[in-house]
Amino acid sequence: MTSFSRRASALCAALSPLLIAAAAPAQEAATLPSVQTFFRNADVSAMKLSPSGKWLAMTAAAGNGRVALAVADVEGKLPLTVAASASNSDVRSFNWVGDDHLVFNVVDSLLGSTDQRFGPGLFSVRRDGKEMRELIKPRDSFVTGSPVIGREALGGNHALLMVPNDGSGEVIVGQAQWTARGELDTVNALRLDVTTGRTRNLSLARPEHVRAWLFDRKGEPRVTVTTWEGVTSIHWRAPGQDGWARIATGSSLQQKFEPRFVDDAGRLYVTATVGREGTEALKLFDFATGAPEPRPIVTTPGFDFAGHLVTDADDTVYGVRVVTDAETTVWFDPRMQELQRIADARFPGRINSLSCSQCKEPQLLLVFSHSDQDPGRFWLYRPASNAWTPLGAVRNDIVPARMAPLDFMRAKARDGLDLPIWVTTPRKDAPGLRDGKRAAVVLVHGGPWLRGGSWGWDGDAQFLASRGYVVIEPEFRGSTGYGAVHFRAGWKKWEGAMQDDVADALRAVAAKGLIDPKRVCIAGASYGGYATLMGMIRYPDLYRCGVAWVAVTDPRLLFEDTWENDSSDEARNYGMPAMIGDPVKDAAMLKSAAPLERAAEIRGPLLLAFGRDDRRVPVKHGTLMRDALRAQGRDPEWIVYDGEGHGWLKVANRVDFWSRVERFLDAQIGAGAPR
Repeated sequence: MTSFSRRASALCAALSPLLIAAAAPAQEAATLPSVQTFFRNADVSAMKLSPSGKWLAMTAAAGNGRVALAVADVEGKLPLTVAASASNSDVRSFNWVGDDHLVFNVVDSLLGSTDQRFGPGLFSVRRDGKEMRELIKPRDSFVTGSPVIGREALGGNHALLMVPNDGSGEVIVGQAQWTARGELDTVNALRLDVTTGRTRNLSLARPEHVRAWLFDRKGEPRVTVTTWEGVTSIHWRAPGQDGWARIATGSSLQQKFEPRFVDDAGRLYVTATVGREGTEALKLFDFATGAPEPRPIVTTPGFDFAGHLVTDADDTVYGVRVVTDAETTVWFDPRMQELQRIADARFPGRINSLSCSQCKEPQLLLVFSHSDQDPGRFWLYRPASNAWTPLGAVRNDIVPARMAPLDFMRAKARDGLDLPIWVTTPRKDAPGLRDGKRAAVVLVHGGPWLRGGSWGWDGDAQFLASRGYVVIEPEFRGSTGYGAVHFRAGWKKWEGAMQDDVADALRAVAAKGLIDPKRVCIAGASYGGYATLMGMIRYPDLYRCGVAWVAVTDPRLLFEDTWENDSSDEARNYGMPAMIGDPVKDAAMLKSAAPLERAAEIRGPLLLAFGRDDRRVPVKHGTLMRDALRAQGRDPEWIVYDGEGHGWLKVANRVDFWSRVERFLDAQIGAGAPR
C-alpha cells in the first residue's frame, strides 16, 4: 500500500463512524423508495476546507439523530473530532474563522418551523471541540456534552453577516433595530471577536435605514443599501475614507443596478440589465460616470446573472461560478481550467464544483459532484498524484440510477412571452403507465417573485416521479431569474396571465405526447397553493384535482395589519400594491382574484394543508377556504400541523404530508383512479 493510500484509508476510516451511523440501506430494485428516503434530513449537509487546506469541517447526521459539526485532518493522521453536537439541536450552518475556530448556528429539526428562523443563535468553537462560546443567544438553550463558555452573549436581534479573511479572529454580525411598531428600521454592523465575545461598532456615520451591507473580503464596510417609504438608495465608502457617498437612489421596485461584490482593490461589481429581455449581467461600477460600465464582465443569455466570484484564502479571484439552467464555473486561471476538465472527465454528465484554499498551485481540492439524479457526493482530489478520496454522500440511501431525469425546455405563452419549463420524467419502470402515457402533476413554485428551479436533485419532484408522475414546473411570468421583462409581466396578474402561463406550460408538455391530459393534478405551496386554487377555477377542464399547502386564498388578507401577519409596512404600502394590486384602486380586481370569493367554482377534489402558527400566510386563509368549500358541499381533505409555520420543518410532518399526498394522487389520477 502506498503512503497516499494509507492516508486516504485513514481519512475514510475517520469519517466512517459519523457517516455510517446515519446511512440507511439502499432500496431494493423491486420496491419503491420510501417517503422517508426523500424527506428525511441529509446524511451530509456541507463540507468546507479550512483556509490552509489542512482541515475539513462538515455537518453530518450523528448517532443520536442530530446533525453534528465534525472536523477531520485531511492527511488522515488524526481521528475525526466532533466539534459540536447537542442533545436538543442540530447544527444548521457553519464557517471557518481562520484555521483554529469555527462559528455555527443551530435549529431543532425535531420541532416544527414556528419562529425557528428568528433564533438560530451563533456559537464559536475550536476545531478540537474545546472552548465553545455562545456569541448570540439562540431561541432555545443549546444543550451540549461540554460547558458553553460566556455569559454575555448578544441578543437574538443579532445575526451573522460575514466572516472576514483578515486573520483577526473576528466575524461581522448585524444588529437589527426596530421601530415602535415593531418594524425593521436599521441593521447596524459590528465586528465580533469569536474568542472573547467583544464587539466593535462599524456603523459610525452610516446612513439611516440601512437594510443591507456589503463588505470587502477583509471585512471593511463598502456598501450600504437603505430602504424607506418605497425609496432605495445605495451608498459607497471608498478605501481610506470614513464617510459615505450616495451613488444611486430611486424606486425600490426598479433599481438601475444591484451591488454584488467588492474586491480588495476597491472595485465594485454590480448587476445591471442588458438586452431586450432585460436580463441582469455582471459589470464593474464606474465611479467616474456614476453608472455601471457599458461592457459586461459576465453575461448569461436568457438568464439573470446568479452566482459569485471564486476566490481562495489569499482573496485572489480565479473565476466566477454561475447558474443558468445549471451551475457552471468559468475559470480565469489556466491551471484551474485544466483541473475542471479532469473532474468533468471523471464524473461526466454531472456538475462538479471545485473548491481550493490555495488555488495558485493547488495541492488539494474539495470536489462536490452532483446531478439531477444524485443529491451529491464529496471527494478530495490531489492533482500531483491524481488521487481521489471519497468522503461521503449527501443522501446514502438515494440510488441515482433509480431517480428520474430533469429536463429544461422553453415554450411560448399565448401572447408570445418566453416560458421556461422544468420537466421531470419518471423512469420507464416506474408505476402508473396507462396506455403508454403517464399522469402528471403541475407543481407551481411559491413566491411568486423568485426562480423556481435549476438543474439538480429535488426531493419533491423526485418523490412524485418515483410514483410515476411526470412533474411539470413552469417558470410563469413574475418569476425572477429570466429577465426584467419576464418578471414585470407578472405584476398585478395573479388571476390572469400568470395562470394562463401555467396552463400553457401544461399544454406544451402534453403536445409532446408525454402525458395523459385527462390525468393531471395541480399542486403548490404559498403562491403555488394560490395558483392551485385559481387554476382549478380558471381551468376546470385541465386539472382533475388540487393539492394546496400554506396557500394564499385571498390576496386581500395579505394587506391586513395584524399580529399574525409578518408582512412589513414597507411591503404593504409600497411593494405589494404595485406587484399584487392596490387594495383601494384595484379592489374589484383583487376580489375577482380571490379563490375564497369563488369557492363555488372549484369542482375537483382538493387537499388543503396549513401550519398552525404561519405568520406569512396565516391559517385563517385555510379555515375560511375550508368553510367556504364545505358550504358548497365540497369538503376538502384538511390538515393543520401544530407548531409549524410557512412550511414543514419537522421530518415527521414532511413524511406525513407527502404520504397523504401520495394517497390522494393515487386515488385521483394514479393507479387507484377511475378511467
